[in-house]
Amino acid sequence: MPTLKLVGLSGNITAPSKTRAFVASAVVLAAERLHAEAEVIEINDFGDQLGRARSLADLDAAGQALIARIVGADALIVATPIYKASYPGLFKHLIDLLDPLSLIGKPVLIAAVGGGERHALAVEHQLRPLFGFFEAHTLPTAVHISDKDFSDGVLTAPAAIARLARAVAQFDLHFPLSLRSAEAAA
Repeated sequence: MPTLKLVGLSGNITAPSKTRAFVASAVVLAAERLHAEAEVIEINDFGDQLGRARSLADLDAAGQALIARIVGADALIVATPIYKASYPGLFKHLIDLLDPLSLIGKPVLIAAVGGGERHALAVEHQLRPLFGFFEAHTLPTAVHISDKDFSDGVLTAPAAIARLARAVAQFDLHFPLSLRSAEAAA
């Protein structure tokens, strides 16, 4: 059976980033659970070309390869910071470059990192409709993480970790054979 490919996409443009730290934690958790190959891609990986790109053809070969890995993944974990009740424009610009048919049926765990709880609904009001447009299968449990859920840049809050684990477990319905394979390997 071919190995599942899981990609985490961090929509933050700063480094270090709590969004990146969250995506990395989520990807490790999901990859271990599903016995999947995994990687994290950040908006910064596209460099300055992303903001100038009007189509995928405007990206250089490295940028196009990143897009190919995102749309070629079996599942995605997508997290973005929330600023002023929405995701950053450059994150949306990247998503706008994708072919509308490129994510049909793809399981996607959606998440956001905000300064406080007042941003929590942005996951449901911003990210779920965005990936709904692409006909992706967003997992039922979305995750919102606040600054208070981190200690020294690491996700440490037990309630946040439990919600992330619950969301990651929802990939099981999409990949039951990988789950069995991972259980057998343990």
